[in-house]
Amino acid sequence: MEKIITPTSGKTPATEAAVKQKPLLDRMSRIEGQLRGIRKMIEQDTYCDDVINQIEASRSALKSVQLVLLENHIKHCVKDQLQKGEDEVIEEVLKTVKRLTK
Repeated sequence: MEKIITPTSGKTPATEAAVKQKPLLDRMSRIEGQLRGIRKMIEQDTYCDDVINQIEASRSALKSVQLVLLENHIKHCVKDQLQKGEDEVIEEVLKTVKRLTK
């Protein structure tokens, strides 16, 4: 059974950020296809180096999505929260950036 991930913050994206999520969903669909392809490669006993290269390509694609999300988050969600006086969002962003740079 597929595990469903629910938002932990209870917040929803700013309107501008939500609009930009459609292209990200398309990218995620391609990444899902890559992952299914990797699984198939392993099932078919494909040469290890070829599988490793495909895993790295998928990881790179995910990293790209992550960076686009972070950019949209800062430009729209964080900006909106700061304009509302919700300064605690700064700590949230700092924690996220620290996790990304580990």
